[in-house]
Amino acid sequence: MLVAGVDSSTQSTKVELRRLDDGALAAEGRAPHPPVEPPRSEQDPEAWWAALAEALGRCGERLSEVAAVSVAAQQHGLVALDEAGSPLRPAKLWNDTESAPQAAALVDRLGPEAWARACGSVPTASFTVTKLAWLVEREPGLADRIDALMLPHDYLTFRLTGARATDRGDASGTGWYDPAAGRYRPDLLALAAGLGGPNGSGRSGELGEPGGSVEAGEPNKPAGSDRWTRCLPRVLGPAEAAGEVTAEAAAATGLPAGIPVAAGTGDNMAAALGLGLCPGDLALSLGTSGTAYTVSEDPACDPTGQVAGFCDATGRHLPLVCTLNATRVTDAVAAWL
Repeated sequence: MLVAGVDSSTQSTKVELRRLDDGALAAEGRAPHPPVEPPRSEQDPEAWWAALAEALGRCGERLSEVAAVSVAAQQHGLVALDEAGSPLRPAKLWNDTESAPQAAALVDRLGPEAWARACGSVPTASFTVTKLAWLVEREPGLADRIDALMLPHDYLTFRLTGARATDRGDASGTGWYDPAAGRYRPDLLALAAGLGGPNGSGRSGELGEPGGSVEAGEPNKPAGSDRWTRCLPRVLGPAEAAGEVTAEAAAATGLPAGIPVAAGTGDNMAAALGLGLCPGDLALSLGTSGTAYTVSEDPACDPTGQVAGFCDATGRHLPLVCTLNATRVTDAVAAWL
C-alpha cells in the first residue's frame, strides 16, 4: 500500500509515493511552475493543478496503488475564487511585495503589539491579509466577485475533493487567524477588506476582543464582516480528512477515485512534521526563502515581528524566522565567483 505526498512550492510540484509500512520510496515525479520575478510574483492556480497532474503522471503504474494523498504547499498566497470555483485572477504569492504599503497601513492601524496578540505575527507584505487589502483597494470590481478565499494548498485540496478546507498550520499564516485560540478573527479580516469603520478608517477600539471568532458568533463583529468570513475554508484538525478524490480529479490526475485526502498544511509545517521535530530542535531551511523554526507547546507572540507565531501540523505551534531571499542570492554570488 502506498501514500502520495505532494509538495507544491514556488518553483515546482514534487510528488513522492512511499510505502505505508516502512516509508520506502516507490516512485516520484516533478513538474515546473511558471517562473516569477518579484516584486510582482503571481502564478495562475490552474498551473499548479496542471503541474500536479504532470508530476503524478511521472510516477508511473504504481499510482494505482495509492491509498491516500496529502498536499503541502507554499504559504500565504492569496487564491480568490468565484461562485463557480474558478480563479478570478493569478494568485499573489508569498514573495509578492506589492502589498507593502497595505501591510504598513494595517500595522499602523492597530500597532505591532496588538497584531502579535491577535494573530501571533506582525503582518508584512508576505502575509495573506495584506494581499487581500491590496486586492480590495486596487481591484474592487473583482473583489466584489470573490466567493472563496484560499491558500495554495487549500486550492489543490479543493481541486482533488471539491471541499473548501484548510488546516490550522496554513491558516495561521493568513493574518486573520488566532493561533492561540484556534479561531478565525473576523475583525482582522474586515479590517483588511476596508470594513473596520466608516470609509475603511477603523481603529483598534472598533475591533472585536482578542480571541473573537466566526464560530463563536460574537456580537461585536464589524458590520459587513460576514460577507468575507463566508468565503473562508473550514479549518480541519491534524487527523481530519478534507474529503475523497472525486471522479473528475481521478480522471485528471490518475489517482484512484474515492481515496482519502488529508487536511494537508503549509510547506514549513510539513517539513517540521516530516523531520519529527520536537521542542528544542531547530530546523534551518534554504530555498527561495530562508527559514529557521522549531516546534513549541505554547504559541509565540513577538511584537518586534521577527518571529512569526505559526501553528504546526500536529496541534502544537511553530515559531519561525524567515528571510524572503535565500538560495537565489547565494546562487547569484556563486555565479560571480
